[in-house]
Amino acid sequence: MIDLPVVPAVTEVKRKPDWLRVKLPVGKEYAQVRSLVDTHKLHTICESGNCPNMGECWGAGTATFMILGNICTRSCSFCAVATGRPLAVDVDEPNRVANSVKLMGVKHCVITSVDRDDLKDGGSIIWAETLQAIRRESPITTLETLIPDFKGQWDNLYRVLEERPEVVSHNMETVKRLTRQVRIQAKYDRSLEALKRISEFGLRTKTGIMLGLGETQEDIFEAMDDLVANGVHILTLGQYLQPTRNHHPVVDWIHPDTFAMYKEVGLEKGLKYVESGPLVRSSYHAEKHLFPIEGIK
Repeated sequence: MIDLPVVPAVTEVKRKPDWLRVKLPVGKEYAQVRSLVDTHKLHTICESGNCPNMGECWGAGTATFMILGNICTRSCSFCAVATGRPLAVDVDEPNRVANSVKLMGVKHCVITSVDRDDLKDGGSIIWAETLQAIRRESPITTLETLIPDFKGQWDNLYRVLEERPEVVSHNMETVKRLTRQVRIQAKYDRSLEALKRISEFGLRTKTGIMLGLGETQEDIFEAMDDLVANGVHILTLGQYLQPTRNHHPVVDWIHPDTFAMYKEVGLEKGLKYVESGPLVRSSYHAEKHLFPIEGIK
């Protein structure tokens, strides 16, 4: 097992501000999906990640699934996913995910995964087979892939891109200055190159950054400039929430007005779409990210 970095406990836990309160999920569409998930014992990252937007997304026909197990080979200081030696790949997983998507009637499906640095293909074969299975079972469902950096093994990246999902996302997670602290086994420039390659492949390119980790306004502006320079179309900005006391602490609660300002600045710098708010997560309003972009089919 790889131990998570121990962050010294703060003497006083910062109280969550009022704007981070979430309404309980409601609505006919949500209730229908909730019933299907319970009846068929389906698994989504929406539930396991306790996402605050689950009700809204399910009501809009969007759901997120995590593949390649629930043990990650990396130990990022912000993430609550278990770290260690993953189990063997489940070769039937693509079919099970595709069946879940079909049963739930998902209109826009987001697929993500743990990092599988233990595998020569980085898990890209299962990635490709999962997309193929969903297309086979639910041909009208649109697809978004939130992929790892594959350690810079670009043949593995292209194996996924060749399936041409409607949106391809790879999260920067944080700014350049904090990357080594927040994403211990990742590299800022390698993530930028992954995004550049996705964009050059002719696909909608998306990334996400968490705020409240100790970044400055200048850090965020620098990151936006880097994203635009590397062909990124869509950026999500949301508030970081500390999973446990052993994870990176919340340094700042970012006010909704600041999120609104970042959205305006991002658009002015050349990003095509910026989803920015305290409760925004990578797949929030994902179905809205299918807007036309010149040169993208």
